[in-house]
Amino acid sequence: MKQPSLFSSPRWTVTSLTAYLRELFESDEILRDVWVKGEISNLSHPRSGHIYFTLKDSGAAVRSVMWRSSAARLNLDLRDGMEVEAHGYISIYDVSGQYQLYADEIRPVGEGALYQEFLRLKALLEAEGLFDPDAKRPIPNLPKKIGIITSATGAALRDMLNTLQRRMPLAEVILAPTMVQGDAAPPKIVAAMDALLRIAPDLDVLLLGRGGGSIEDLWAFNDERVVRAVAASPIPVISGVGHETDFTLTDFASDLRAATPTAAAELATPITVTELSGAASYYADQLKTRIGAVLDRAFINLDDIRQQLGYASPLRRIQRDQQTLDGQIQRLNAGQAHRQDLMRTKLKGLNRRLDALNPEGILARGYAIVTRKDDHAVIAKIGDVQENDELNIRVKDGSFDVKTV
Repeated sequence: MKQPSLFSSPRWTVTSLTAYLRELFESDEILRDVWVKGEISNLSHPRSGHIYFTLKDSGAAVRSVMWRSSAARLNLDLRDGMEVEAHGYISIYDVSGQYQLYADEIRPVGEGALYQEFLRLKALLEAEGLFDPDAKRPIPNLPKKIGIITSATGAALRDMLNTLQRRMPLAEVILAPTMVQGDAAPPKIVAAMDALLRIAPDLDVLLLGRGGGSIEDLWAFNDERVVRAVAASPIPVISGVGHETDFTLTDFASDLRAATPTAAAELATPITVTELSGAASYYADQLKTRIGAVLDRAFINLDDIRQQLGYASPLRRIQRDQQTLDGQIQRLNAGQAHRQDLMRTKLKGLNRRLDALNPEGILARGYAIVTRKDDHAVIAKIGDVQENDELNIRVKDGSFDVKTV
């Protein structure tokens, strides 16, 4: 830091003086971490996303700004005249030379004490093991029965029912209506849980939810009685209290924390009916394909067995023997026909030879047979004939008797 001389007055430019003062502000331990209480005025929300406002009380005012990065996390509807506590650091705005508060957190007046109680109770219950991550139970993928504890007239119930109807209309939903805000809400919430678990001990999952609000609005879900009841629940609990930036002790004690009631209903139904239907169709197709493959292999095996059975069948042996017999019969018939042809040819030859030796054939060619009439001896030469022998001469067409002289 630039220090002024002890012996002469320094000569400043406006810029250097402002820079020096800004460095003084930003190096001060107190001014770097302050909570400032006051009433909001001159509130402005430009398109840049930053928030500009003035904090004032009866005696003074301080210009303030919250940059867009912090404004995006703000869960509070700021308005002129609202009394708040703003946290941040003090510095100089060079352009105007004014000091201002650069806020990173804003809360309504009175939340400070509640927040301290929140931290105290959180530390106490955490030390007892109520928030132990190892004790968290898994949420079933296909819940058949879902319990809801919330206000019967709030938008949270409508959002959860719409989401459950859209994602898993097959699930049965049981409502235990209760107050969710005010001093009477904690015992009502605990009583609703007890009643729900008594009438429906077979619940698969329990939803505990309500819409967003201030820390006072959500304080029932920081109540020790509610937190202990959630931690002791025999049924897995999904906490959907407030908006995404809201945290309650019930969130830490539940088995699963959801950013909103709608998100709680979504987490309670990890698998939608559409996904279930798609999965069923997919597995049906897979089953059909696999059954078809099994049947194809079975038919192939059956054909192989049928073919093997055919090879071993007596009928096939009979057919083979029948074929062999048919072949032998054909060969026998062919051999017999050939033998008959040979015999027929031989017979013809014998007939021709017989015809050649047949006396009648000789007679037909002009020859005659001469026999002695008394003893029928064939006269073959002249010496066989005596004088006055009676002979019989046979020619082609008959015979006649002659007598030798």
